[in-house]
Amino acid sequence: MTLHHRPVRTASRRAAQAVATLGAAVLLLTACGGGSDSADSKPSGEKSAKADSSSSKTRTVKDATGTAVEIPAEPKRIVTLTQEDLDAVLALDIKPVGITNGQGLDKPPAYLADKVEGINIVGNLLQPVMDKVVAAKPDLILAGDMQDEQVLKQLREITPATLVTMAPTDDWKLFFRGVGNAVNKLDAANKFITDHEAAAKAAGEKLGANKGAEVSIVRWNPDGPSWMENKQFASGVALEMGLKRPKSQNKDGNAHTPSLSLEKINEIDGDWLFLSTLTSDGAKALKDVQDKPAYKELGAVKNKQVVTVDGSVWSTRGGPLAADVVMEDYVKALSAK
Repeated sequence: MTLHHRPVRTASRRAAQAVATLGAAVLLLTACGGGSDSADSKPSGEKSAKADSSSSKTRTVKDATGTAVEIPAEPKRIVTLTQEDLDAVLALDIKPVGITNGQGLDKPPAYLADKVEGINIVGNLLQPVMDKVVAAKPDLILAGDMQDEQVLKQLREITPATLVTMAPTDDWKLFFRGVGNAVNKLDAANKFITDHEAAAKAAGEKLGANKGAEVSIVRWNPDGPSWMENKQFASGVALEMGLKRPKSQNKDGNAHTPSLSLEKINEIDGDWLFLSTLTSDGAKALKDVQDKPAYKELGAVKNKQVVTVDGSVWSTRGGPLAADVVMEDYVKALSAK
């Protein structure tokens, strides 16, 4: 099976993708009846639901590309095409009827495994098998950052209620609010974010000697390590907790650097080094370098302050449940010393 890998973007790729993108903020602009942008707005009438033979109320929202899409006011059969979409609906206590495998995986992400037992798998990340999507009978498809127009066309033939839910520059909170609005649970999404931010701040205050520590956040690729910029998902959680980034990594942006050579490996050093991989090739490359002097000379390595974390959580676009997992990982590591 060929897996679709969607790593965190490099800075160059990010710049190319960001052109002409409106972002998930437009998902929050809902045109229902009187034109209110509240997720609680009531539709002005009843229309024929395209994904169901029965009649139901609908709403019109703009997706992350700015496209107006008519969707059920209360969707009942949701299919998610990314783990971020899956994470978001699960955080809102919605059980989808079809999901895709996690990033770099041939199964759902481990941190969500207990919540998705019995749900049909309809393909890999952003690679839906159309017959399986049809069989799920969705009335709403959350298509993540899908950019393949041919695939989107096929999905919209299954149900016109197909939403691109995130743009290249969206952070998880903006994306989550958009999904919350689409499923008529914006208030719940906002509450989750508020609660998470309060918990992260409180957790950071309780780290004792590691309060405000510098954390290096790195994914090891087959051709070397990449560190994460400040607005990348796991980095954002660190900053919420009052943690800092090493001077060499204190850069704005929501991407990761190109893979570094051994000559530049000092860029990944910090008080603490959080390391992840996404593929078996990346894991092998990390194992191979751990015996080399350049790696052994890193301060975090000498001080035994290297923590291995799950790349399918830390190296993704992120989501509400993933944000809590990353926060817990920080607390577990930094409270141990």
